[in-house]
Amino acid sequence: MTYPLHLHLVGKKVVVIGAGRVATRRVLELVKANALVTVIAPEIGSVISGLAAENKIDVIQRNYFVGDLLGSWLVHIATNDALTNEQVAKDASELHIWAIQADNALETDASTPAVGAVDDIAISVTSGDPGRSAAYKNQIIEQLSQGLLHERPRRLKENGSVVLIGAGPGDPGLITIRGYRALLDADVVVFDRLAPAVLLDNLHPDIELIDASKSPGNHVLTQNEINDVLVSRAKEGLRVVRLKGGDPFVFGRGSEEVNACVQADIQVEVIPGISSSIAAPSAAGIPVTHRGLSTGFTVISGHQIDDLKGVVTSGLTTVVLMGVATLANLVTEFTKHGASQSTPIAIIENAYLPEQKTLTSTLGDVVHDAHLAKVTNPAVIVIGEVVHAISPEILSEVTK
Repeated sequence: MTYPLHLHLVGKKVVVIGAGRVATRRVLELVKANALVTVIAPEIGSVISGLAAENKIDVIQRNYFVGDLLGSWLVHIATNDALTNEQVAKDASELHIWAIQADNALETDASTPAVGAVDDIAISVTSGDPGRSAAYKNQIIEQLSQGLLHERPRRLKENGSVVLIGAGPGDPGLITIRGYRALLDADVVVFDRLAPAVLLDNLHPDIELIDASKSPGNHVLTQNEINDVLVSRAKEGLRVVRLKGGDPFVFGRGSEEVNACVQADIQVEVIPGISSSIAAPSAAGIPVTHRGLSTGFTVISGHQIDDLKGVVTSGLTTVVLMGVATLANLVTEFTKHGASQSTPIAIIENAYLPEQKTLTSTLGDVVHDAHLAKVTNPAVIVIGEVVHAISPEILSEVTK
């Protein structure tokens, strides 16, 4: 049974005997650890030569001599000559220097585990089987990367920060892995009503949750109050997450929150999310572009419908967010600027949620149809021939 130990090699002399593939890999890792590396080998490859040219390592191009290990703290033995390897290991043992022998790891004083890292977490796994160690290491890294293994960092004495995270549309599985991991690290989460509530259920119980929900005519917090909360909590040295549905920069007022943080000298990051402008149509099996039908798409806010002549005459697919209340005005603008009454239109409610519904109609009938169907927010409206780009038979399979 071995005794696991991590070594701090900053400023310490490490000698590498050999310059082949294994030795080169070790040298690269030692350079990352800021060790003072000396490579001794009769033949030197391009990678090690490059490091020497950049003054990152020292190279002695010859065979190993007794005495080469004096003053070193650690030696990596990785030549293709078994006798040389044994001699170096013997010399290191007599000098009480840690030695790692690549071709006989079980017989020397130390061995290198399978290693990896995720952010500031270093992973090392060792067993009598290097392949098995590597497999376990990869599995652990994968779980850490996805947030399946997670422990929130302890609060350090440092400046606070703000992260804006787009949680995507509806389904909690559509948040990015990076966004999910940042959410798990939070001290404070300021969340919107469109952010999947189930994401909050998995958080550590001592994380402060602040409801910043906004809906038509009902604001729990105004935008200025939200900005003030983000800045004030960050100034307390806390990690603040602003969790939004969709993407923070697509009608999410994320830029206003970033500006507030920058003006207050608060470190701020934006982690994008899948915007409902493309996700909701996808959930209903509607592509926003389709060869022969539409070469692009325009996304507009439905909160206030102004002159849409440029939008209508572009011939591109139009996607409208938050447009249920102004649907009649939207139809009026489209028909006023030449759109046919028969132009296809779809309204997708609660995309990627169990209660998702899709209404398909035309500009001439949609106001009446939406009233009968009792369409409500959150909903995304799609206008254009792409609504029928996929046949109903295939569509039923796509949207199951």
